[in-house]
Amino acid sequence: MTDPVAYGIAVLAVLVAGFAGWHVVKRREFGNPLFYAVSVLEVVLIVMLVGGSVALSQTSREVDGVLFISYLLTMVIIPPAAVVWGIAEKSRWGTGVVVVAMLTVAALSIRLLGIWEGIYA
Repeated sequence: MTDPVAYGIAVLAVLVAGFAGWHVVKRREFGNPLFYAVSVLEVVLIVMLVGGSVALSQTSREVDGVLFISYLLTMVIIPPAAVVWGIAEKSRWGTGVVVVAMLTVAALSIRLLGIWEGIYA
């Protein structure tokens, strides 16, 4: 886990949150463009899950493996859950859930970097 990867994921998640926020402001329902944006983030998170798991298995650092993997898995689970909620809730607040979820993914990405570097135990 490197700084550019963690911050890149965080920036991507914030951009998707901004796009979802724009949908909320315009009172638009969850649609295909937002679905595709979340899907791109999800693919990146799945790659991060695989890459992070491999990196954890090959590192000599003192990293709490259970905590690290749990953060990776949580980051992968949040976007699909938000999409399901966003589609099910027909008001603009369904899309608002996507905003909160994407901001959560951004925060988890930065926190994951701290776990990797041993700042948070």
